[in-house]
This record gives sequence, structure tokens and C-alpha cells, in this order.
Amino acid sequence: MTNQDFLKEQVRTKYDEIARRGEKAGCGCGCGCGCSSEGGTEITMIGDEYEGVDGYVAGADLGLGCGMPTELAGIEPGHTVLDLGSGAGLDAFIARSIVGEEGRVIGVDMTPSMVEKARGNAAELGYGNVAFRNGDIEELPVESDSIDVVISNCVLNLVPDKAAAFEEMFRVTKPGGHFCVSDVVARGRLPQSLQRSAELYAGCVAGAIPEDEYTGLLRSAGFEDVEVVRAKEIDLPDEVLLEAASPEQLAAFRRQGGALLSVTVKGRKA
Repeated sequence: MTNQDFLKEQVRTKYDEIARRGEKAGCGCGCGCGCSSEGGTEITMIGDEYEGVDGYVAGADLGLGCGMPTELAGIEPGHTVLDLGSGAGLDAFIARSIVGEEGRVIGVDMTPSMVEKARGNAAELGYGNVAFRNGDIEELPVESDSIDVVISNCVLNLVPDKAAAFEEMFRVTKPGGHFCVSDVVARGRLPQSLQRSAELYAGCVAGAIPEDEYTGLLRSAGFEDVEVVRAKEIDLPDEVLLEAASPEQLAAFRRQGGALLSVTVKGRKA
């Protein structure tokens, strides 16, 4: 098993546990996705911002987001929207409230139990134009040039091969289509020990790459007008990072102005 395969399996196992718990408890891994560290420190990146939003489904909200990509995605009635790492379907259902009956929403997630939960939620709501598929973002089970808007919420940082994921995003987006994703990036480069931590990787932290590298990979995939339209520093307590990094490594990271950021990034396909 390669290191990338190992990391993906760690992520799949973690999110399978979350899907089976079926409660708004975040990832429970010591990261920033609305969860708590091993020491019990509560860390929330988005809080209750979703509640009251059109299309909000409480049963699909597992507290895993780091932003609200649908708010800035420019989704319009009739659009076909793809939600990457769709989980229990929260962002997909919000997108559905915008595209209406004439539009279509597709969610893709690599965790079968999440897909099952999302399908159950869609069936309960009677949404015939929302479909959930099991698959990897690096090999999307989606036709080329078929998507108007790609969205994702705190998922792409979990993909080891981000270049492949961004290339797949570009492949499935229609000419003239666009993406809007919320994600976790780093200011500065995380210490190697943090990058190697499977537990923190499964929880959105260790997979965070520098912001300029992130946007550069999106441009390399072919997207134009790539820009960060919203950014917020994540207040991640040092004791969480010290679960994987030494005090010296963490101090060096902080000296270079290092931080973790929740960002929303947009771009388009010409």
C-alpha cells in the first residue's frame, strides 16, 4: 500500500465512523472541522452559520464544513452542480434549493456509508434531481464537460494527489462553467511531522498545503481567474498541533508567520 493509499484509507475509516454515528459531532480528530481534540478542546470553523439557510437539512449537517461555498458559488436555476466530498448531502441540498426542479445536483463521496446516508436523506425529502455516487475525486464518475458549477466544502485538503483532483474538476466542468470551493490551506509550510500525521490528515490539518501552491495547482489544471474570495484564520490551539509536532517545530512554524486558514476559492473554465 502506498502512502497515498494509506492516507485515503485513514480518511475513509474516519468518515465512515462519522456517518454511522449520524450526529453533528464534527470529525472528532483534533482538527478544525467543528470537532474536539484528544484533550477535549473544542475547535469550530463554521459553527451554526448554515442554520436558517434555504435548503438546510439538519439531518445532513454533521458539522464537517469549513465554509459555505454555495453562498458565493453563483449557482442559478437550471444549473447542474457537482458537490465533491458530498458527505450526508448538506451542501447538495442547499444547491438543490437554488437550481430548482429544472436543475440537477450530483454528489460524489468515497465513503460508501456517507453515500448511503445522503441517498436516504434525498429519498426522505423526495428529491428526484439529486443523486449521490460513490467514487474518488481523482477519478470522478462524472462525464466530461457536463457540470456548470463545482462546489466542495473542506474536502480537497483530504486528497493526497491534489493535482489529479483539480484536473478532474477541470475535465468535468463545462466550458464557461466555474468552481467555488471552501477548504483549509496553510500560510507557510507545515512541519513534516504534521504532514505525516495520519490522524491529523483525516481531520483536515495535515493535508493543508500553502495557499499559493493550492491556487497554483488550480491554474495548472487549466482554470482561469483563480482567486481567494474569503479567508479566515483558524484558531487552532497549539496543544492540538503538539499532538504531532515538537515544540521546536511548532515554534519555527509560528516564527515564519505560519497559520492555518479557512478559505473560499473561485475560478472558471474558459
